Amino acid sequence: MLAGALMWLSVPLALFIGSVGAASVFKDVYVDKRELKCACVGGGSNVPLGFVSLTENLMMIAMAVWMPVRHGM
Repeated sequence: MLAGALMWLSVPLALFIGSVGAASVFKDVYVDKRELKCACVGGGSNVPLGFVSLTENLMMIAMAVWMPVRHGM
């Protein structure tokens, strides 16, 4: 991202992954009222991941928008 290498591949890929992830997290957490559980220790922990996962996906979308603007693509 910082080097601007392979932006023709990384920008659409980040935009696609971020958009699909954000849409699915938003639907599951805020529309269907499900709780996303942390799977890092076998799913035994009770960590609410809705807001965190949505923020992560929105930042990926922001990265995909920022990269072409920053590097003049």
